[in-house]
Amino acid sequence: MSPAMWKWTCLVSHLLLSTTVSPLGRQQPLHPKRPFITFTGDQAEGNFNHLVVDERTGHIYLGAVNRIYKLSSDLKVLVTHQTGPDEDNPKCYPPRIVQTCNEPLTPTNNINKMLLIDYKENRLIACGSLYQGICKLLRLDDLFKLGEPFHKKEHYLSGVNESGSVFGVIVSYSNMDDKLFIATAVDGKPEYFPTISSRKLTKNSEADGMFAYVFHDEFVASMIKIPSDTFTIIPDFDIYYIYGFSSGNFVYFLTLQPEMISPPGSTTKEQVYTSKLVRLCKEDTAFNSYVEVPIGCEKNGVEYRLLQAAYLSKAGAILARSLGVGPEDDILFTVFSKGQKRKMKSLDESALCIFVLKKINDRIKDRLQSCYRGEGTLDLAWLKVKDIPCSSALLTIDDNFCGLDMNAPLGVSSMVRGLPIFTEDGDRMTSVIAYVYKNHSLAFVGTKSGKLKKVRPNVVL
Repeated sequence: MSPAMWKWTCLVSHLLLSTTVSPLGRQQPLHPKRPFITFTGDQAEGNFNHLVVDERTGHIYLGAVNRIYKLSSDLKVLVTHQTGPDEDNPKCYPPRIVQTCNEPLTPTNNINKMLLIDYKENRLIACGSLYQGICKLLRLDDLFKLGEPFHKKEHYLSGVNESGSVFGVIVSYSNMDDKLFIATAVDGKPEYFPTISSRKLTKNSEADGMFAYVFHDEFVASMIKIPSDTFTIIPDFDIYYIYGFSSGNFVYFLTLQPEMISPPGSTTKEQVYTSKLVRLCKEDTAFNSYVEVPIGCEKNGVEYRLLQAAYLSKAGAILARSLGVGPEDDILFTVFSKGQKRKMKSLDESALCIFVLKKINDRIKDRLQSCYRGEGTLDLAWLKVKDIPCSSALLTIDDNFCGLDMNAPLGVSSMVRGLPIFTEDGDRMTSVIAYVYKNHSLAFVGTKSGKLKKVRPNVVL
């Protein structure tokens, strides 16, 4: 849903959606008069930013401007935790809570930029926009602050004051501390913030090593930084992270990235946005496994290339038969808007598309194999100033190959196309979730105007 629809009011539908949609696009009303349960926050504080649900208790955690709310499953307020406002200035680096800042300080709102449940340690990770993006660790039961690390530069995740600028994925282990993969826009400050990194998630919320890079020495670290000379070609370059998840041996992020291209028949270049999936090995501490591949979909000659939202689910038995995969295979549900040229003002035409994750991984493996045969260049838009050729090496690359200190980071040039299962021309789709119910794969999409629609993609046409 659009930010305007989330402002001050959260709607929980209990699956009593306004519309149900078949793969053929026919719409039917579904219990249109049954009431929604609502929660209204403090209007003076402004927008809600993020929502997570504890899958064990059904409790809802809501990240808002200057507040974290804990709600019951029927949207009763159980606890609130104040996160702002406070005196700050976005130009203060390090933030003024670490050292004196000469910039003028003003009361500044704290926009929630990331909200994650750490099930293993029974805590909530809430990261905001104050002080260059520091995070609080809150106890799930009562939102008591367990820790708030801020004294090291790796504690500052991002200086971008947008709620959707950070995405995190937790990788859990039974016999060691977990990892937190963080992906963030950097707002032209690559010297301050890596765009992707893996951090230590220590058991002790006040431990000195909390959020430290998993590996860091003089030459190598568990991070990717955008080269500063990239900004000489695209001054407003950034990588915008839409969604993230882990599957098998890998962590994935879905992104929007600006690129400069020459339109057919033109000698001048123009800026467009390309949707890309980024993949990393969970155990790759040097990030040699970084690969990105463009994604999009097309229907009836119309290109849908601007990623709006995504969600990982399983195929389910019925959709699996149609796709020629197994019921437990991972399926990526995605929403794209039309075209490539309007990141901030997307067109209303949109499409719900699905990708079989294994097919994306097969394309990545093909590209790795060709690069290690010495074919082509690394082919990354944010490395175009260097255009580094691939190097040949004799080795076997299987499905779980995690890279070497060569041919990395790597880009795939050819786009992987998803299968469109539903399109909307007037009310842009902006969010999606999906799950399997009685062997049926079901998707629920939210739209720009605040409508909810159920899509049953059992037959891919």
